[in-house]
Parts: sequence; structure tokens; C-alpha cells
Amino acid sequence: PLPPERRPPCGPPESKTSNASPKSSEKPAQRDRPWMFRTYSGHSSASASNALYRSNLAKGQTGLSVAFDLPTQTGYDSDHSLARGEVGKVGVPICHIEDMQTLFDQIPLDKMNTSMTINATAAWLLSLYIATAERQGGNKGDLRGTTQNDIIKEYLSRGTFVFPPNASMRLTSEIVSYTVDQVPNWNPMNVCSYHLQEAGATPVQEIAFSMANAISILDVVRAMPEVSDETLTRVFGRISFFLNAGIRFVEEMCKCRAMNILWEEIGRERYGITEAKMLRLRYGVQVNSLGLTEAQPENNIIRIALEALGVTLSKKARTRSLQLPAWNEALGLPRPWDQQLSLRTQQILAYETDLLEYGDLFDGSHVVEAKTTELLEAARAELQQVLDMGGAVTAIENAYMKQKLVESHTARIREIESGDLTVVGVNAYQEAVDSPLVEEGSGSILKVDENAEREQIQSLEAFRKSRSSADVKSALQNLEDAVNNGDNIMPPSIAAAKAGVTTGEWSQVLRTVFGEYRAPTGVVAAPMSHANDEVSAVRMRVDGLSEKLGRRLKILVGKPGLDGHSNGAEQIAVKARDVGMEVVYDGIRLTPQEIVQSAQDEGVHVIGLSILSGSHGVLVTDVVELLREAGMADIPVVVGGIIPEDDARKLRDAGVRRVYTPKDFDMTRIMDEIVEVVSESNGV
Repeated sequence: PLPPERRPPCGPPESKTSNASPKSSEKPAQRDRPWMFRTYSGHSSASASNALYRSNLAKGQTGLSVAFDLPTQTGYDSDHSLARGEVGKVGVPICHIEDMQTLFDQIPLDKMNTSMTINATAAWLLSLYIATAERQGGNKGDLRGTTQNDIIKEYLSRGTFVFPPNASMRLTSEIVSYTVDQVPNWNPMNVCSYHLQEAGATPVQEIAFSMANAISILDVVRAMPEVSDETLTRVFGRISFFLNAGIRFVEEMCKCRAMNILWEEIGRERYGITEAKMLRLRYGVQVNSLGLTEAQPENNIIRIALEALGVTLSKKARTRSLQLPAWNEALGLPRPWDQQLSLRTQQILAYETDLLEYGDLFDGSHVVEAKTTELLEAARAELQQVLDMGGAVTAIENAYMKQKLVESHTARIREIESGDLTVVGVNAYQEAVDSPLVEEGSGSILKVDENAEREQIQSLEAFRKSRSSADVKSALQNLEDAVNNGDNIMPPSIAAAKAGVTTGEWSQVLRTVFGEYRAPTGVVAAPMSHANDEVSAVRMRVDGLSEKLGRRLKILVGKPGLDGHSNGAEQIAVKARDVGMEVVYDGIRLTPQEIVQSAQDEGVHVIGLSILSGSHGVLVTDVVELLREAGMADIPVVVGGIIPEDDARKLRDAGVRRVYTPKDFDMTRIMDEIVEVVSESNGV
């Protein structure tokens, strides 16, 4: 174990060296303190997640990063019909204050630094966190941590938005204005470019769009009558960022340096911030998950380590906190051992190498300076284009940013298909011996207990019976009055948490007042102008089959359940149009009933379902059974997602015609197989 003076701190990392950065060739008197070590985690139940958190902390993790399940993120209780199959799958279910207390049992929140990936329901989860800390005997003024609370990017990538953009911006700004005084050490908004890159953003788009997101909320906060210039300075200083770091780690380092420069420019020129400390770009990082491969997944171990270098090598661009994904996340949920490997990777980098003994290694590098300048100038231009059209909210409503991301992601997929972009083990160097790391099959990932959803619902029902109905009714009425009167959302939400209000009840009040929202899909790409021979051959097959069917081959691309990661579905929709199919794609968050009804109304020939949340076993089976009940069993169903082979076998046994996973990168081949499936189903 490390001696006490070398052990990583529980608070935000701060340099032990003087402010004067030594020359690269000189070794400072003391090593810099390392960044904060986090692991993004949570699954099954509050008690199971608590055990995982305490285990990770005991292994040297220095901060928590909470993953919530999709019902929690989208404001539903675990027993809601839309939560079916989703409870505990991609994170921990939190329905009420007792769930939150269980989650942080034996973890004193006034001593911990906690990051919560939560957006549409951020005000509620922060309220539960504050109420839990106070029940522990803590003071909210001592709390340290972060709510992601970046709703703009939810409309572009993760898809856990609930309310219309302007209502969501109000909620975000009210969290900011509340915490700046009441929870002064809290980061109320974590501008999240991570998911923009996952959705296809280039480095320039990642910089520009995330800065546009930050500006959109800062402009709203600045306009609040209670926010003075002094308060705005503190607000600016508490805004943090959450970046992605891909395998092109030199470019990623330059991206981080460019973002430092641009953020200071925005602070000085747009908001009049002059205090140097408040102008610093404070950011955390998770390295790229989009680039993790199902094929030869052991290669992901070195990918993750190299990606970490992009945000740690340069002192001027070094992250304040880092979480590394597990090597097997393209296969399913990681096990505790897999998360331990990611943590040990960080610890070796921080404590065994000499990385933290020097100043910035790249000061004076003409290559780094030129690349940084190139990214900075292009990002300024892209940012100005978004601002000129009215800002980030307008660019959401007119689908500008979404369309740009879909186009960029489409270009990347086409480069992988053509071989112009090499992915080792996927489109090159595919010959390999079997990996001992995955010889266990489905045992190489964590399987969520099938009883977790039932047990969570039983616990929720027991909680409802134990609380005071009168207190809950009063708290909900006070919440509704506050929202309607334009009061800050946080005080009545904290009171509601203490009264025993549930996640679904809190959200329903806001749904009633604000309404709900469906975002544009961004799928407008035209067919490829210069198709290669393989695409042209599939087009000919589509044309020939359409002629035999008497009309154009028609596919419905559906996203059942609460999974909002739409990148794969969007790319399938674009590719289907490339090869000449007629496409029905209505976006995310559809029930199995809605998908079947749409299939009937549209007269489709095939249904393609995309599910990345692990709920495929329930939701896909529901669609297949509903098709049979409606007399539409002749419509074939194909499925794509992170689906272990054991589950894929069960789906095929249930009637699914094809199952695709991340290793199936060749979408031209997928389209060809879909044509074959439709041909077989129609006997032509």
C-alpha cells in the first residue's frame, strides 16, 4: 500500500507544485497529485451497487460515478409499464429516498466526491442526494460532486430527455442558481461532449457543440434577476466539462488544449470574467467506448490505456478526474474484476510512471501548437454558426446539430466498411487464436439477476404503504405550485424527497405542467452518390425484390423501451435508404405495442429492432408475441444490440430471424441479409 502522504485524495486533485511550471527537462521537487480515479458503475439494486462502490473505494478509487437505470433517468418508477425489462439493467434503480440511503450506506456523503450521470431528472436526484446527506447528519454546504445536468446533448445522443427544450433549460438553470450559494462546492452542470463523440462528433464538432451548450445555459442564468455579476463569476467557475478521449490520442490532447483556450476566451469576452481561477476549464474524462470492439475484445485493454494518455500526458490539458471503461463493455456489463483492471490501469499510470514528475511535455512543440490552432480556428467558426442561428436550443429544434452528428457518424462507418479506417481485429488482422479472457462465454460478463426487477417493485410497493399519504400529497401540491409560479425547483423537490415522494410522482408533476417532447431523428441522409460494387449489388437485389413484391421493400427501424442510444438505429436507417429501401423510423422510446401498430399501419415487410440496454430478452419477445396475436407473424424481425450469444440463441428460438452485435460492422452485408430474409418470408 502507498504511504499516507502518497495516497490519492478524496477531494478534487490540486497540484502540490508551485504555480510556476518548470521546464520539461527539469524535475520538480514533488510529484503532482494525480487526477481523481472514478469507475462508472451501478446495477441491479441499490444494495448491490452499494457493495460494489464500497469494494471499489477499498481498492483505491477516490470518487464515485453513479450510473442510474433508464427508468430513473427518464422519470419512471420501477413498476411503470415503460420500465418493463429495463429495471437495474444499465444502472441502479432509485425510486425514493430509502433507495438513495441504501445506495450510500456506510459512505459519508460529506466526505465523498460523487458524480451523477443524470439529466432530465437531475433536480430530483440531487434533491434525494441532499436529503440523504442530511439524514446522515451532514450539511449540504459541505457536499462535493457533480450532476451532469446537460440536457442539450440528451436531444443529440443519449436520448434521456423528457421535457421540451425550454422547460429543460429552466430546470437546468435553477439547479445552477440554487447550488452556487446553497451547495457551493457542487458542480451543477457537467457539459458533456463525451456523448457527442459517441454519436459521431468530430473533434471540431465536439468542441463547438459543447461550448454552444454551455453558452445556452449561461445566457439563461445571466438573465435571472437574482444573478449579479459576482454570482455569474462563481457560476462560470463551477461549470465543468466531461470529455471523450479516442484512440487518436495526439489529436485528443490537442483538442483538450484548444478547449482550454476557447473556454477562457468565452469567459472573458462574452461574460466579462476576469478572475483567473474562475476561467480555468475544469473537466473530467471517460475514454472512448465507441471504439471498443466485440471482435478480439482483449485488444480493448491497450486501446483504453492509450486513450488515457491523451488526457494525462500534457499537464496543461490534464483531466481532473478520469474513468476508464472496462475492456469487455462491447460484450455486456463488466464484472468487478473488469472494473478493477480499469482502476489498476489508472493507478499504474499515476504511481509507477514518471508522468507526474514533469511540467508540460509539449510546450514549444510546433506540431502540437499547429494542430491545436487548427482545431481551435475550426471550432470557433462552427460555434459561431450555431450562435448565428440562435444558439444550441434553436440548433436542436431545427435538427442542425443532430443532422451533423448523423452525417459524421455515417462517414466514419463508411470508412470502416471500405477499409479506409483500420480497426484491428474488425476489418484488418482478423485472424486470431481464441482469447482465454472470453472462453467462459456469457460468464465473461456480469448478468443482472432476473429477480432484480421483481424485488425492486416489491420494495417500492412496501415503501408506498409505509409513508404518509398526506405528507406526499402536500409535497406534490407544493411542487406543482412552485413550478407554476416560476419558483426555483430545488427547495420543494428536497422537501418532496424527505416526504417520501417517488421518482415517478415527481416527474409526473412536471410532465403535467411542461408536457413531453420528441426530438428530431436527424436521419435525412441521401443515398450514396458513388456506391461501391457491393452497395450497387444490394441495390439491384432491393430493386428486383421490390418489383416482385409489387411495391418498394419497406423496413421499420424501431427502438423499443427506454434505451435512447440511437446511433446504431440511425445508421441502419441511413444504410437502408442507401440501398433503396423505404424506411420508417420514428425515433426512440417506443412501446412494443406502438411498434406493432406502426408496422401494421405502414405495411412494412420487415422490422429491425435496436436495443443496447440489455432489455432485449423482454422487449423483443413482446414484439414477436404481439405480431403473432395481431396475425402478422409473417413479418420477419431482426435485432441488433449488445446481445450475448446465450441470449441471441433464445431470441432465435423465439422467432427472431437474425441477431446482430457490435462485431457485425459490415452494414452492406446486413442489408443483403435483410433482403434475403424478406425474400424467404414472402416466398420469392
